[in-house]
Amino acid sequence: MDLPPDFAPALAEVSDPLPYLLTRPARQTVPLVFASPHSGRCYPPEFVAAARLDPVALRKSEDGFVDELFAAAPQFGAPLLAATFPRVFCDVNREPWELDPNMFDGPLPAWVNTASPRVGAGLGTIARVVATGEPVYRHKLTFAEAEDRIRRFWQPYHAALAALIAETRAEFGYCLLIDCHSMPTHPAQAASPPDFVLGDAHGTACAPRATRLAEEALQEMGYRVRRNDPYAGGYVTRHYGRPRERVHALQIEVARPLYMDELRIERLPGMARLMSDLTRLIRHLAEADWTLLR
Repeated sequence: MDLPPDFAPALAEVSDPLPYLLTRPARQTVPLVFASPHSGRCYPPEFVAAARLDPVALRKSEDGFVDELFAAAPQFGAPLLAATFPRVFCDVNREPWELDPNMFDGPLPAWVNTASPRVGAGLGTIARVVATGEPVYRHKLTFAEAEDRIRRFWQPYHAALAALIAETRAEFGYCLLIDCHSMPTHPAQAASPPDFVLGDAHGTACAPRATRLAEEALQEMGYRVRRNDPYAGGYVTRHYGRPRERVHALQIEVARPLYMDELRIERLPGMARLMSDLTRLIRHLAEADWTLLR
C-alpha cells in the first residue's frame, strides 16, 4: 500500500504514543492558551489494520497541519497543546461518551450518550464515518476498545487542557482559549467561501471583545471572515467557555484550500504566507489589553 509522504512517519511511530504534545514558552506572559485537538497524525497500527479505508481516506477527517499553522504561539508567551492521535481514532471535541450503538458488538452502558446529533451523523467520540461519509471499520467494536481510547487519549488531553486553563486563570485572573481547527471545502459555500469562521457559541463562550479583535485582525489582512456559520464551536468551546468564571473560548476554523491539497493531504506553497499571517494574528492577540476580560 502506497502511503502519502506525511502519513508514513505517523505509521512509523510507536504504537502507543503520548496523547499530546505541549509546547510551553520559557515563561507564560499572556492569558492565552492555544490548542489543536484535531491535527494529530499518529495512527496506531492496530487501528489502521481494523479500518476498511486506505490511509489517505482515513486522513480526510484530520485538521491537517493546524498545529504547524499556530506553532508561533509559544514565541509570544502562550502555551500550545496539540493532540498526537487522529480525530477519527478518538475525537476530543466531543463529550467523552458520545457513542453510536450500531458500531458495537453488544449493548452499551445506560449512561452512554447514544442520542446526540453528532452520534446520529456518525461523528461521535469514536467516529463511525470519516468526513466524506465513508464507514471506517471492517467489523464492530467492543465497548472495551472505546473505553480504552477514551481513558488513554481523551482523558489525558482534557486533563492537560483543563490544567493549562486553570494555571492561566490563576496567574492572570482570566484565560482566553483559542481552539484551532481547519474546515473542508463546502459545496454550499462555493460562491463565496469564508477563509475563516470564528465560533463563540453565538456569543456565549467568550466576550464579544475577543471575537471582534480576531475578526478585525483577519479582515485587515484581507481574509473573508464569518461568525458561527457553519461552525459555532464544538464541545471544547462550549464546555470550557464560561465567561462568568473568567474563562473564554474562541474556536478558529481555517479554510483548508488556503494552505493544503485536500485530496492528497499535502501542504501547498500558500501555507508559508498563511503561517506568517497567523503569526501576526497571534502577536496581535498577545499584545491586546485583556484586562477587560476580568
